[in-house]
Amino acid sequence: MDSEPKTIVSITPEIALDHGYTFAGGLGVLEGDKFYTAGRLGLDYYVISLLYRSGYIDYSWDENGNPIPSPQRQPEEFLKSLSLSGELEITLRGEKVKVKAWEYRYKTAKAIFLEPDSPEWAKPLAERVFIEKSEEERFYKYLFLAKGAVAFIKEVIGLENIAYIDLQEAYTAIIPIVLKIPGRYRLIIHTPGPWGHPSFPRSFFAKELGYHFIDNPVVLTSIGAAMANEVIMVSSKHFDIMRKVIPHLLYKARFITNGVDVERWMNPKLRELLYRGELDLSSLKTARKEARSQLVKLISSRKPMNITEDTFIFAWARRVTKYKRPYFPIRLIEELENRDVVFVLGGKSHPEDKEGIQYIKKFKELEKKKPNVVYFHDYGIETAKTILSGSDVLAFTPFQGWEASGTSFMKAAINGVPSIASRDGAVVELLEDGVNSWLFGEDIRELIDFGRDPRVPEIDERDYKEFKEKFLTAKNLYVNDREEFCKISLSAVLTTTSRVDMKRVLREYYPDLVD
Repeated sequence: MDSEPKTIVSITPEIALDHGYTFAGGLGVLEGDKFYTAGRLGLDYYVISLLYRSGYIDYSWDENGNPIPSPQRQPEEFLKSLSLSGELEITLRGEKVKVKAWEYRYKTAKAIFLEPDSPEWAKPLAERVFIEKSEEERFYKYLFLAKGAVAFIKEVIGLENIAYIDLQEAYTAIIPIVLKIPGRYRLIIHTPGPWGHPSFPRSFFAKELGYHFIDNPVVLTSIGAAMANEVIMVSSKHFDIMRKVIPHLLYKARFITNGVDVERWMNPKLRELLYRGELDLSSLKTARKEARSQLVKLISSRKPMNITEDTFIFAWARRVTKYKRPYFPIRLIEELENRDVVFVLGGKSHPEDKEGIQYIKKFKELEKKKPNVVYFHDYGIETAKTILSGSDVLAFTPFQGWEASGTSFMKAAINGVPSIASRDGAVVELLEDGVNSWLFGEDIRELIDFGRDPRVPEIDERDYKEFKEKFLTAKNLYVNDREEFCKISLSAVLTTTSRVDMKRVLREYYPDLVD
């Protein structure tokens, strides 16, 4: 009798490894965490994405403080670490397109990066992460990912070996109408926001695939969800909100709350203490002191500051876009003149996000104007590890209902860094006000139109007032009662680590394959 299939295939538009520039934001980091954890668990795990030769985005600054975007050239070290796993051929625009499949391996996990090799017009399709010149180019990028992934599955992996095909976000939802095997897919929805549910003119599908959809434009989420065996949301609150977005598909929907790769993100000394059962207030203080000193070194490499043990280090670091409310730390910095606080800002904005660009410009202005502000415009994996493990408190400020899960607060918590967080995403499952973090705002369970709803300014104002109050509470506790502050830090580690561990996440995704 043949053995049961055990291969897992995850298809994603981005993945953040510890090397290279193949991601733009949280989805990529999450998929990287799954990849590394799957490798350690010994799973036969494939993640398929695109090889972006010019990465995502870097910024420099002109003499007037305006951000100047530029491509990220892939490091030679990363490119040399890839091996050719296969050469494929697909059809786009009625022409044969040659595809190279590059492999990056970590233990038993394989990351496959697809790259168009010829003809010349196809090469730009995979040049940049989430950056295209037109709607048509965007469509062909994800059609290339779909057809390339299907070819790799059929020719290299073998359909008979596959137990799961997971589609990460709607951009991968073209795959079921190329690989026509109903019920073999699961669609994982990573955002309630409209940017996570792209659509294309039905004429594109008619021309390339021969399908004449009723709807125009065609929403990719609708295709993926309709053809998937399951639709998975990434937190309990996200599931609750999506009830009103896809009510007709709730019979096949559930949630698996996101997590993080503890070995990747947790301070090694702290992790060792926890796993040996030796983590207490005393040992936590020692481990936190070392992690904090690494952040102080990083800050000093960018901007000279006199940071003492009594200086409160407060961080806001993530993708810079309006719904994550970067204007909260901006306003806080402008209202406070404290010199016993250092504000660490980090993150990039998509070059076409006009509001996001204005926020990173403001971050840069604050860095120049305020002696206690530093901004990491090149925020990436290594910088994130240092900031999220070394800060005293992290700000997590999305507008309620718009963050599907969020993982930065998880990475901070497992390092003994509590958050001041809005009640959104997975926060409501994992953080408790005054116990392992500080929470602000209402637990709003509807997708409020962030750009138009007249309630937004009023909600923002109430939220900001409470956010500032919680900031002052945390800061005063740090300065005046370090022992009580450390108890909250210890609680953050002890109450979250096992619950956010990516091993738990993969066990829920693949219960028959993970012990």
